[in-house]
Amino acid sequence: MQRLPRLALWLLCAAYVLPGVFGREPWKNADVTAVGYMFSLLRGDASWLDPTIAGIGSDGSLLPYWIGAANMHLMGGLVGPVLAARLPFVLMLVGTLALVWYATLHLARTEAAQPLPFAFGGEADPVDYARAIADGSVLALISTLGLLQLGHETTPELVQLLGTALFIYGLAAGPYRCWQSRLGVVVALPMMAASGAATTAVMLALAGSWVCLRSSSEGLRRLLPWTLASGLLAALTAWALGGWIWRIPAQFDALSVLRLLAWFTWPVWPLAAWTLWQWRRHILRRHLAIPLTTGGAGVIASLAMGGSDRALMLALPALAVLAAFALPTLRRSMGAAIDWFSVFFFSACAISIWVIYAAMHTRVPAKIAANVYKLAPGFEAVFQLPALVLAVLGTLIWLALVRWRTGRNQHAIWKSLVLPAGGVALNWLLLMTLWLPLLDYARSYRPLVQRVAQQVPAGACVNTDGLARGQLAALSVHADLKLAPQPGDPACDWLLVAWHESRHRRFVPPVRAGWRWVAKAERPTDRKESILIYRRR
Repeated sequence: MQRLPRLALWLLCAAYVLPGVFGREPWKNADVTAVGYMFSLLRGDASWLDPTIAGIGSDGSLLPYWIGAANMHLMGGLVGPVLAARLPFVLMLVGTLALVWYATLHLARTEAAQPLPFAFGGEADPVDYARAIADGSVLALISTLGLLQLGHETTPELVQLLGTALFIYGLAAGPYRCWQSRLGVVVALPMMAASGAATTAVMLALAGSWVCLRSSSEGLRRLLPWTLASGLLAALTAWALGGWIWRIPAQFDALSVLRLLAWFTWPVWPLAAWTLWQWRRHILRRHLAIPLTTGGAGVIASLAMGGSDRALMLALPALAVLAAFALPTLRRSMGAAIDWFSVFFFSACAISIWVIYAAMHTRVPAKIAANVYKLAPGFEAVFQLPALVLAVLGTLIWLALVRWRTGRNQHAIWKSLVLPAGGVALNWLLLMTLWLPLLDYARSYRPLVQRVAQQVPAGACVNTDGLARGQLAALSVHADLKLAPQPGDPACDWLLVAWHESRHRRFVPPVRAGWRWVAKAERPTDRKESILIYRRR
């Protein structure tokens, strides 16, 4: 059984994790909001038990903000506060990939998951087989479209994702690693509850308890009291931190939810479905029951929240494990279809990125360049040689990977997921090198805050009216302004008002008693999102 070379797997994970870590602004809305809460703790503007931005609370997600603020305090002077806040969450993504690998390794070692022995021998070595399946699970997780952006943000969902992967690992390692599995189970669910996913944590506790109760493995049955204790600790943690929040919407759009499930979990959901069909007679075995029940908890949470992509992200580790067990039974025609689709789709995306990059710098093709600068007025492309070198290197590696995959090589069960994972990593690398200045200009609040800072002096106290939480966080992160914790603070001489532009009427600044209108600050890529600036008379 051929394993994926360790160096190749590590380089692929690095190409997926590292782009976007350095030199990237926090994007709207959740990314910059989380960094804003960390800034409020770092500056002492709010209590560590109740992080706020201009008086708006954090909905019980305390642990991620503590981690980010603590690392800001430790490393902010060396690498900058934004990067210091981001680094722990980068390690969480790395930890998630590692935990998925080890969880799949332990599940693939079970007797029910092993391939049938041949009559005259020659079957795969059990350890090599389990490692090959584990390699496939990491490739499956990297290839999911839903994890691409959300997995690279500095948000509480990264702590929740790590907790989910840790819980799956704890259940999978129960028969093999006694104290490691117990520690993983006990820590995972309270960690999720302290990060804003209390309901999902309790559902995982129920799912894990059911698996432990029905398991034929003595080691897994002994994990039952630890699983129940972890669920109880998660419930108490959420109660102590105010994490029990009702997030069920009044309306439910079934079509939108189905579209989300289809693209967000691509390409693991077809493989996971194939696994359940091919292994349907072993559905209660732990190598299927553990990922099926834990992944189902994430899907149910997403459906209950009206199709929340951030809740659905918690199902991705389990779906990746299920998808990996489809690889030994995957037909050659299905593998070829995955390969050719990946080659054409990801190559087309990469070519589009390169063409638009060339248009930004050379104005050729002229029509594409005109569309770019029309959508991002005021943007000026700046040539960066290191980014270009990395993009060229990544593209050459992709071409070599395609040539290797389409050649006549020894069959390995993980080969069908190499091109999807490599294509996702390539396009993310190109976006975070060639397009990073444009994406920062379009998706961050810095250009808007800079226009506000041109009118409001540094260190000024400002009142706000109607600003979204992301805008308030951006003012805290990108500008040296003191946001009033209560509206109408008489000590503040400046007022910032949210303004939604209308194309059907001429702009007339609203009159505010006691205030003089100064200017309107527009977000360049979305003029409907503007801020009116007033000064006290």
